This record gives sequence, C-alpha cells and structure tokens, in this order.
Amino acid sequence: MADIFMAFGIGLLLLILVSFYRVISGPTVLDRILGGNVIGSQTSVLLLLIGLIYGNVGMFVDIALAYALLNFITTLGAAKYFLRRGSVHLESDLQEGKEAAE
Repeated sequence: MADIFMAFGIGLLLLILVSFYRVISGPTVLDRILGGNVIGSQTSVLLLLIGLIYGNVGMFVDIALAYALLNFITTLGAAKYFLRRGSVHLESDLQEGKEAAE
C-alpha cells in the first residue's frame, strides 16, 4: 500500500513542477498568484500522503492544515495588494497596450 502512496506522491511532485512553470512564466500577475496557490494546495495533499506512508497521519494533518491556512492568507494578501496597487495587467490589457503603441 505504501508503494501506491509513493507513486501518487511522485505524480503529485511532477504536477507541482508543472505548476511551478506557470509561476515562472505566467503572462500576468494573476496567473502567478494562482500558480502559487495551486502549488500550496498540492503541497498540503503531499503532506497528507507522507503521513499515510509513515503511518502518523495525525501529526501531518496538523501540519497540512497550518500550511493550507498560510497558503490561503498569502494568496488573499497578494490579491489584495495587487488590487489596491491597481497594476494587475490582464492579458487583454497587455494586448490593448501593444495595439495602442503601434
């Protein structure tokens, strides 16, 4: 059974790498924020899988819940910051800016 959880964990790590690509190359700030949020959610699930592998789920549930809460608060903080800053450039805004420059 631990081998199945280990395979799921490796698959989840690969999905985290795909999400990390979105964080690095996201065309807008919102894409990067969402990519970071997805990575945080996947990391919480990975912590629970680690708890199942080691047979000590209770400790890892507490850690996963704390990490998920921090991830949620950080995402809200970043979204609020960029909302107040007023410089969140959506893809349509970027295209309009390029058209206006030409």
